[in-house]
Amino acid sequence: MAERARMTGGRPAAGNGRRLAALIAALVAMALVSGCATAAARATHEQRQAQRTAPVVPASLSPADGTADVSPRADVTADGGSGTLRDVSLTNAKGVAVTGELSADGKQWASTELLGYGGTYTWSGTAVADDGTTTPLTGSFTTVTPRRTVKATTNIGDGATVGVAAPIEVRFNRDLDQDAKAAAEKSLTVTTSVPVEGAWAWLPDDQQGSRVHWRPKEYWPAGTQVRMSAAVYGVDMGSAGYGAADLSSEFTIGRSQIVKADVTSHRIVVIRDGAQVLDLPASYGLETDPNRVTRSGTHIVMGKAETVLMTNLAYGYENLPEKWAVRISNNGEFIHANPASVGAQGNRNVTHGCINLSLKNAKAYYDTAMFGDPVEVTGSSVKLSAADGDVYDWALDWSTWTSMSALSS
Repeated sequence: MAERARMTGGRPAAGNGRRLAALIAALVAMALVSGCATAAARATHEQRQAQRTAPVVPASLSPADGTADVSPRADVTADGGSGTLRDVSLTNAKGVAVTGELSADGKQWASTELLGYGGTYTWSGTAVADDGTTTPLTGSFTTVTPRRTVKATTNIGDGATVGVAAPIEVRFNRDLDQDAKAAAEKSLTVTTSVPVEGAWAWLPDDQQGSRVHWRPKEYWPAGTQVRMSAAVYGVDMGSAGYGAADLSSEFTIGRSQIVKADVTSHRIVVIRDGAQVLDLPASYGLETDPNRVTRSGTHIVMGKAETVLMTNLAYGYENLPEKWAVRISNNGEFIHANPASVGAQGNRNVTHGCINLSLKNAKAYYDTAMFGDPVEVTGSSVKLSAADGDVYDWALDWSTWTSMSALSS
């Protein structure tokens, strides 16, 4: 009995067990907290150590102080290095600030406008290091002063509506060498509301300048919205000079109207948006005289006038007024009214190269014609070429056209 009593008396009470478990849990928690605190302290210490040992990157300016002949299109930036930027400003000689933008982290500033020619620009502001140390931003630079500038113009103005074969022309008022053409072409872009494949080609120029045309591989899709941009300001074009000003144009491609002009048919057929709208008797150039042959190939409507004075001294006429004249090349080819050839219209080709219609029919076509409409002449013995004026873009096949880019390899 005494032995049993000792055994019974040796069992721990239930309350004592719970207190022991709580004490153990508390000790474990304290150890964990102590470990986390030690790790956090260690990380903070390591971060501070890294900050003390990391190299300090100084602030920098571009263009740097004293730089000369900077391009107006140069990237202009301030970099805070290891610190951040405060009150950055770049001003011209008149004290006018160049607009710019500070990055979200405050470490970089970049100009958002182009600089002027022949100007002095001065930096100001402060770079603030992590420890509060400040470094002033100082210095100045100058931009290039061109000996002369190159002006660019284009053939299609803002808001215009043109035909589906219209080329875009950018003309420069100075003769550009091959390197200058490449530099200029890099600044040219064409953007469209629908995908359109096209390319630039440099064509001969007889106006003591240079010209480049952009045309689509195929006719423009009707209704396309087009924007041409020539960012030529500040572009170095070598001995010709620097670009005088940027140029742009936004325009619309109108309805699709194509003139089918088969000289053997003695008629012209006008197709608008896929449907025939006119079929008119016509007379084309006399085939037995190569100088009078209406050239085969895709012409474009270049302009029109109610009356045009026509001259060809070799064939005995000068300042002869002709009505409802639509020019389709610069070699003297028009679609126009000619009452004198009405008897031949629809039967024989007797003209000096133009496409003759009656007064009534010429007026009917004239009213529909738009710059850039294609006039597809077929069936004659002489092809349209560079000898027939300055707009012969569609007389060239696509591989030839693309080879005429200044950037082609």
